[in-house]
Amino acid sequence: MKIGLVGLPGSGKSTVFGALTGIAVETGYAGTGKQNIGVVKVPDPRVDALASLFNPKKTTYAETTFTDLGGGSGKGIDRAVLNQMRNVDALCQVVRAFDDGSGDAPNPLGELEDLAMETILADLEIAEQRVVRLTRDRSNPNELELLQRVCTHLEAGNPIRSLELSELEGKMTSPYSFLSQKPLLAVLNVAEDEVTGEPPADIVADVEKRGLNLVVLSAQVEMDIAQMSAEDQKEFLDSLGLSEPARDRFIRAAYALLDLISMLTSGPDECRAWPVPRNTPAPQAAGKIHSDIERGFIRAEVVPWEKLVECGSEAKCRDEGVLRVEGKTYVIQDGDVVNFRFNV
Repeated sequence: MKIGLVGLPGSGKSTVFGALTGIAVETGYAGTGKQNIGVVKVPDPRVDALASLFNPKKTTYAETTFTDLGGGSGKGIDRAVLNQMRNVDALCQVVRAFDDGSGDAPNPLGELEDLAMETILADLEIAEQRVVRLTRDRSNPNELELLQRVCTHLEAGNPIRSLELSELEGKMTSPYSFLSQKPLLAVLNVAEDEVTGEPPADIVADVEKRGLNLVVLSAQVEMDIAQMSAEDQKEFLDSLGLSEPARDRFIRAAYALLDLISMLTSGPDECRAWPVPRNTPAPQAAGKIHSDIERGFIRAEVVPWEKLVECGSEAKCRDEGVLRVEGKTYVIQDGDVVNFRFNV
């Protein structure tokens, strides 16, 4: 799953990307079509706890792919970047909330509004073109009615993600890769001395009104932290009054943005987090491990991760009655430790 980082020039987007991935990237390449891609492990204390219990040969975390999509030129997002945004599953917008010495005061609310309007206008152009074609050939009246509703919603200045759609309607709009329908995380890039403070109330109110989540970080601080040893990191974080790098919170928030949960497997060979969409039935979750397990699915033996850690073994979980046997209709829950039984 791909998450695209986008932001206006000077927002610190490429610095955020570098802090997340450890990849030093060129800045100021808007409109060139260039992208930087990095794969990041999702911090998960549940995997750590299981690894401490089983001491496995291998420990595997869930991963998220971040794509630095470039930025804008002048006051807007380039058309090339808007097109690139269609190829990712979700978006993270980095907005500047620090003094960059240029004399231009930061305007995070303006940046949020600018991106919102540019994505709305780009989507409206596509939707209107499709409505014209469907009106002319009358090939799909249901799609026509849906896109007319979409156009009305966009014309009112509203993103498609705020339009109530049925599951079927969501599938009908999916091929268009509408930008304002993609999940969006707002990232407020603040000065170093503001990393422990509360975000401004007007920004909190704005992102809540838009139905977005907000992560506050200082890209430069996170870049510095990423280059430190584990011991120095802890000392530096303690001096700032932080329990963990904001980078970790950001990665988890971006992972959740895709509405993914983590199914866990454990044992002496490997402890692992498997990303699965929320509300996934057990057989389809098994297919994430191997298609043969999904085809031959018999049952799933499930225990909440904290119960397994508390009991210390699967055998003790059985004795305590906290290990359950579930069938094909069971929906995997976040943090389930699962052992699938299947026919070969």
